[in-house]
Amino acid sequence: MATRGVRQLAVEGGSKHEGFLRYAGYRWLKIALLLSFTAILIYAFHDARPRPNGGSWYGYLLGTIGAGLILWLTMLGVRKRTMTPGRWSLKAWTSAHVYLGLSLIIVATLHTGFQFGWNVHTLAYVLMMLVILSGIYGIGVYSALPRVLSNNRGETTQMQMLDNLRQLDRQLHEAAQPLDQRHAEIVRMSLDDDPFGGGLIARLTGRYPKCGTRAAQAAIRAETGDRPAIGQDALERIDVLLERKEAALARVRQHLRLKALLEIWLYVHVPLTFALIAALFAHIFSVFFYW
Repeated sequence: MATRGVRQLAVEGGSKHEGFLRYAGYRWLKIALLLSFTAILIYAFHDARPRPNGGSWYGYLLGTIGAGLILWLTMLGVRKRTMTPGRWSLKAWTSAHVYLGLSLIIVATLHTGFQFGWNVHTLAYVLMMLVILSGIYGIGVYSALPRVLSNNRGETTQMQMLDNLRQLDRQLHEAAQPLDQRHAEIVRMSLDDDPFGGGLIARLTGRYPKCGTRAAQAAIRAETGDRPAIGQDALERIDVLLERKEAALARVRQHLRLKALLEIWLYVHVPLTFALIAALFAHIFSVFFYW
């Protein structure tokens, strides 16, 4: 259930190489495991009649713990705006957020007594599980993709990569001046194309089947017979520039794809969290006023 507050972890004081999952020797993992094991142990020996359920004293206890955890976990979005070192640093808070969030799988499931139905109580449970699953995805992408993003970008920034594309477009425009109208129109396929069009699906997959630059290069190579580009003939000069632009586009598109994969889960995780809070309050209200 981690949120984008994990982005700030790299700039905190203390050990710069200790990730939030490893914080303090997995302190919060141990606490979460202890909580889960204790809940399972009590559940195993709890003699509820006719069967364990959320209405027993143990069910109320786990429900209170689970509701408190859910409300506390949502505070990471507020907490990430304040940078403080020490025990309650953002890294420590995020570590607790992750492991205690995962412990909710045990706490909330035992709270239900494995009784599910078409009601607001099961809705709250399902929403909680969806929030946790989206959070697990977030942990995965924030643990793996930033390194891949950095390797793809190399020593350049996103702005520098875009500037490089603009420079290539200027060079293509100048190189196309001696061409006849037919060949100039081929170059214009690349110059007038929106290199990042195609919507969210194209951004996430990195596939742009209608890429104007790729189509222009294919048309130019059909004209040159796919000869090695030596940079002397006007069309060969265009071919060289289009090849460079296609390589630069591939790099920028990969950069944007990785950024989209880093951010897209928040558009699922955050709305689901608000829906969970609403369902949680409906669950609590119905328990105390209608049962």
